[in-house]
Amino acid sequence: VISLVLLIASQFVFLKGSLQRDVGMGVLAPGLTLGNFREIFTDPYFVSSLWLSFSVSTVAMVITLLIAFPAAYVIARMQGHLSIVLLAAVVVSSFLSIVVKVLGLLLIFSSSGPLNKTLFWLGAITEPVTIVGNIPGVILGLIYYTLGFAILLFYSIVVTVPRSLEEAAEIHGASRAGVFRQVVMPLCLPGIAAGALMIFNVNMGGFSSTALIGAGKILTLPIVIQRTVILETNYGLGAALAVLLLVVVLVINAVSVLLLLRARRGMIV
Repeated sequence: VISLVLLIASQFVFLKGSLQRDVGMGVLAPGLTLGNFREIFTDPYFVSSLWLSFSVSTVAMVITLLIAFPAAYVIARMQGHLSIVLLAAVVVSSFLSIVVKVLGLLLIFSSSGPLNKTLFWLGAITEPVTIVGNIPGVILGLIYYTLGFAILLFYSIVVTVPRSLEEAAEIHGASRAGVFRQVVMPLCLPGIAAGALMIFNVNMGGFSSTALIGAGKILTLPIVIQRTVILETNYGLGAALAVLLLVVVLVINAVSVLLLLRARRGMIV
């Protein structure tokens, strides 16, 4: 109840502020207006920022899924203590702050870092590879931020699938790839979809990794909101951008859930 009240109260503040005109120095006019939203949808700068946030978050989510689910499956099906060790390593890495993780990435991809030194030694590159100030770097930062969480989430899903079902499919002639595609994936699909939405939501609101790696050049919507509120002290427009981000994420989640329910009904029928 406390969490719900805090959530509703904070969103109400954003919603009310988004309908007020900013008169300067962080002061909002008392009347209500749709001018902030009109400015957002008529300015290509804000529209392109929203599209950039969506595209970056989607690409990072897809790559995270392609890495995290197979890794979680392998860990869940391992025998002995190795699975516990690997799972503990994932848990420990998840405890690290995003700032620490990003700084680690910056050290790895620095011009004198181990990656560039190795690539130069192999003759694979003539200029240092960098992740600072470009979209691939931001995507990598988002993947690195959500990967540990995704592996833990998918691990908890895979362990609910009885190993006996896979063994039964193998006895009847299914290959390992066939078992994974026709047995494991369908049973884990609802959990995968829910995990994908959670990863996407985190990516859409991601600020720290984008701010540090993007170096002010990759203007996703959270970065634009921070600049609008902190640098320009335009609280009304910043609140409207925050409401836009919230509404877009809610709509995408609602549509995804409806599509998933329809797909499940089709599979049952």
